Amino acid sequence: MEIYEIVFSATGRTQKVVDIISSVFSGEKNKIDLSNYNTKDKNYELSKDCFCVVAVPVYGGRVPKPAVERLQNIKGNGASALLVAVYGNRAIDDCLLELKNILTQQGFKCRAAISAVAEHSMMPQYGANRPDKQDEDELKDFAKKVMEGLENNTLTESIDVPGKFPYVKASSMPLKIEVNNNCIKCGKCARRCPVGAISLEEPNTTDTKKCITCMRCIEECPQKARSLPPKLMSVVSFSMKSKFKGRKENKLYI
Repeated sequence: MEIYEIVFSATGRTQKVVDIISSVFSGEKNKIDLSNYNTKDKNYELSKDCFCVVAVPVYGGRVPKPAVERLQNIKGNGASALLVAVYGNRAIDDCLLELKNILTQQGFKCRAAISAVAEHSMMPQYGANRPDKQDEDELKDFAKKVMEGLENNTLTESIDVPGKFPYVKASSMPLKIEVNNNCIKCGKCARRCPVGAISLEEPNTTDTKKCITCMRCIEECPQKARSLPPKLMSVVSFSMKSKFKGRKENKLYI
């Protein structure tokens, strides 16, 4: 069985969840990095013998737009898929349903799904240090159950997942990334931006129409020159505090 990891992970949090899940599956993994800007122009053909871990972070209750566009360049041709939605301790809303519908349209068999908690990319105080040891044990147990179902041929070809259609309206926080004088114009942010919102010629600027506030440029800047407005972030964090309270659970849909 050929295994693929098809992942959108701007800050590495979703990939960390995938790494835990995939550690249960033996064999070499093929990777399709949906957060690589160059992936937008590539087309992929899979086969029914492939097993794919398809993982995305939850952005405002939905699948990130660039991930949607890049998944539409992949033909499943009957490949089995484990769907993974990674969220920052709030909710998955309609993300798993949207992901399932996209993959079904692309010819995948959606055999199982997982919602998993990771540290919030914008407000790391929510879901702090997750996935932790408890999460790791749960995710590995989920993956073993999925593998057993594949081996025993007991998994459905179209898993039921939470969500509704029409999907929740994609929300976005009114946050503009700021660049301070520490910027040395090294261009790392431009080369790593998943949506091409930063030019190599002017890496100290950001195209706000393209930017999805994925936080990759902020986390990877070697000079710590990029940030979100601290006062606005404080207001946003306080206003949303009630939605993030408590320890949210990882869930398996099988």
